[in-house]
Amino acid sequence: MKIVLASASPRRRQLLEEAGYQVTCIVSGAEEIEDHSFSPAELALENAARKAGIVAGNSPEDTVIAADTVVWKGGRFFGKPSDMEDAFRMLKELVGHTHEVVTGVAIHFPGGKITTFAESSLVTFHELSDDGIRRYLASIHPLDKAGAYAAQDDDGSIIKMIEGSVTNVIGLPVERVREMLGL
Repeated sequence: MKIVLASASPRRRQLLEEAGYQVTCIVSGAEEIEDHSFSPAELALENAARKAGIVAGNSPEDTVIAADTVVWKGGRFFGKPSDMEDAFRMLKELVGHTHEVVTGVAIHFPGGKITTFAESSLVTFHELSDDGIRRYLASIHPLDKAGAYAAQDDDGSIIKMIEGSVTNVIGLPVERVREMLGL
């Protein structure tokens, strides 16, 4: 099945390709909101719907998938860090604790049918020293990742345990996407 992914995310593209889909990426250019009055699921779904709507409007004959992932702990969102100090601050707050990762997904089918869902996983981090956090950040590119970490590259150095979908934590709950696509 051919999919148009409304994203430039190499992780989302790889997950879909590994699941057997032919993927074309089109960046939506949608402005993501950061409204902290929303629940994690509401925020992720709103941003996913914005992305999918723009791309589907230009590709009405294609199946278009868009996603948005948010990291949430203690009533706070942890978005993409603005710089390395912001990434350090985020990880300092997350290490040694459990947080929630919610991905909102919007799928536009040819003919106008739209389906949306949100998937939630719990992620527990190991305790890390300040030096351990800095070493970890130096080993990845955290600035394009919600929460400043990369689950797909983790060898157990930061993630102690994931409850729920691992692909959700990476950025796209492929198991659920397959269900929604009827496969």
